[in-house]
Amino acid sequence: MLNFIIPFMVLILVVVFIHEYGHYYFARRYGVGVTDFSIGFGREIFGWNDKSGTRWKICWIPLGGYVKFFGDRNVFSQADQDELLKKYKKEDQEKLFVTKPLYQRAWIVFGGPLANFILAIIIFIFIYMFIGKDFTTAIVDEVQKDSPAEMAGMMKNDIIVEIDGTNVESILDVSKLIGMSTSEYIDFKVSRYDQEILLKVKPNLVASVDNLGNKINKRMVGIRLSPYNNEIKHVKLGPAQAFMHSLSEVYFVASSSLKYLGSMITGSGDASQLGGPIRIAKISGQVAEFGIIPFISMMAYISISLGLINLFPIPLLDGGHLMFYAVEKILGRPLSQKTQEGFFRIGMFLLLSLMFFATFNDLKDLGLFQ
Repeated sequence: MLNFIIPFMVLILVVVFIHEYGHYYFARRYGVGVTDFSIGFGREIFGWNDKSGTRWKICWIPLGGYVKFFGDRNVFSQADQDELLKKYKKEDQEKLFVTKPLYQRAWIVFGGPLANFILAIIIFIFIYMFIGKDFTTAIVDEVQKDSPAEMAGMMKNDIIVEIDGTNVESILDVSKLIGMSTSEYIDFKVSRYDQEILLKVKPNLVASVDNLGNKINKRMVGIRLSPYNNEIKHVKLGPAQAFMHSLSEVYFVASSSLKYLGSMITGSGDASQLGGPIRIAKISGQVAEFGIIPFISMMAYISISLGLINLFPIPLLDGGHLMFYAVEKILGRPLSQKTQEGFFRIGMFLLLSLMFFATFNDLKDLGLFQ
């Protein structure tokens, strides 16, 4: 059990700290007072006060965190600003979140997700510069008889160039792109005798297990790959190349995640693959056994997911606050307190429903439900 809990705690502490520090950085930059910087919720385990009066603390429930601003009940678009200002002296009013211009409030809220994306970029840059990135060309070594690939016209020695419009830079990209595809047909572009050919492959959905032994529904097209000319091409990149490939990876993960969520909404996606904290804890423990590089790679992907989810326009999330700020900008005034509270109740219901569904999938994955 400790093999799962300790890596999970490390992962969550780092990713949540970075997210909250993004809020904290912009708050301090724009002169907003910060009274609490908490990793976790509930009762405080330990903490300390810095010279600016912020209480830094770690609490018992490690499933998130928060930054509490001076005199602020929340960071929603305040409709009762005049009443709030009466409670504070002039020098204290300048430290209030609600007195700041709209663009500064937006940056403070956006700072959390932005920090998560930056963390992922830094991790990928480190890996690409010091460990290297794989650029081994993917060539089809075998096409299984009567497989989706054979029926689509794929042949031995085809070089896979693109999958669903995304360039295949490495043999490692093929399984990743097939697995991330959400459409009924996967578009392959292959190079055959110096000609590029487009193929539409309808994958089979097969109950399987991943490299860590977790149950998954795997999309299979029926091919076996080998390196082109049996040459493994692993390259350590320079700073500029590493940065560009890192940006590309973050964009790919974010866009693929949005496509997956969209497919679940439309009913075409596999909702059973949506997991919560239990699955993350299980996988983080399993990945940690493979070494530090796979573990920090997973940290990067979790950080992207956290940043992306927080940008959803759901009240209680950062994206919900940004949505209220956008409305305030358009109308020239914030929505009424009552209207905002109504949206927050809807947001709470949506988040609790999502958490319940993800946890149910986690328990089912552990064999507690059939």
